[in-house]
Amino acid sequence: MAQPTPQASAHGSGRTAGDFADILYAKADGVARVTINRPAAYNAYTARTLEELGAAFRDAAFDDAVGVLVLTGAGDRAFCTGGDVKEYAAEFVGRPRDYWKYMGLFAEAHDRLRNLGKPSIARLNGVVAGGGNEWNLACDLAVAADDIVIRQVGTRVGSVACGGATQWLPITIGDRRAREMLLLCNEIPAKQAAEWGLVNRAVPRAQLDATVDDLCRQLLAKFPECLRYTKQQVNFWKDLAWHATIGHAREWLALHFTNLEPYEGMTAFVEKRAPDYAGVRARAADPDGHSETVWGPPRHACGRCGAKGMPAAFTHCGACGAGL
Repeated sequence: MAQPTPQASAHGSGRTAGDFADILYAKADGVARVTINRPAAYNAYTARTLEELGAAFRDAAFDDAVGVLVLTGAGDRAFCTGGDVKEYAAEFVGRPRDYWKYMGLFAEAHDRLRNLGKPSIARLNGVVAGGGNEWNLACDLAVAADDIVIRQVGTRVGSVACGGATQWLPITIGDRRAREMLLLCNEIPAKQAAEWGLVNRAVPRAQLDATVDDLCRQLLAKFPECLRYTKQQVNFWKDLAWHATIGHAREWLALHFTNLEPYEGMTAFVEKRAPDYAGVRARAADPDGHSETVWGPPRHACGRCGAKGMPAAFTHCGACGAGL
């Protein structure tokens, strides 16, 4: 493979703000700023967003004029609320294999951010939820407006936060606090997040940009090669936890989309209702119930048309309509 010329590597990949639809990307005064630009969706990311984030991170890594990267969300309501559940419900419940591809984009973008070779700062300007907190954890430093909250949501919506949160929260805030966030999914106010070490600073919203800019200035006043290797060293435990588990997470999450829990959790989210947690538990407790699949395992065969593999809960054949 041809190596990039020194001139090309010194100026990044040549990507400009006009190349992106879901993010904003700008570089000035040694700082690359990446903004998830989907405020109407609370800056939830889609497959396209992940591709664009990966491209921006690569450009910032290769541009020698960039010394720091700032990651934030558009508007003032949300930093990022994780993956777009509407995309999950519309695309991945029906085609779990496409979620496996999506998780490949997710892991690649995360790898590029962690391996940026330069410090990164999460500018937390609004709600940080689910995968949004995984972007927060992937950055080296974080500054939060003091009126925001941070939370995990996986077990509320039929998923597991194993795209960084299960790996990095115990390292960042300790085992008990990590379990509290992951199992209960309660909101953590910014002040508490700072006390826990989930963010470095919680400041009045009016001071958010000045605080981020001050950290950028301090980082730019350090030797870049020393910063790069310090980051690589400090990444050891995060990398170890990530690489030992992310492949398994990708496989399990993709297969899990065939199950009842993500169907109920994500359908409930789209329909703006509470998930039927009790109903799922009742099906599991019933000796004849089926809590893993929506309509039960493929158990019936039709005596009229010969169709096989009808779900256990079906009373009529899905092919010819005959009673089962």
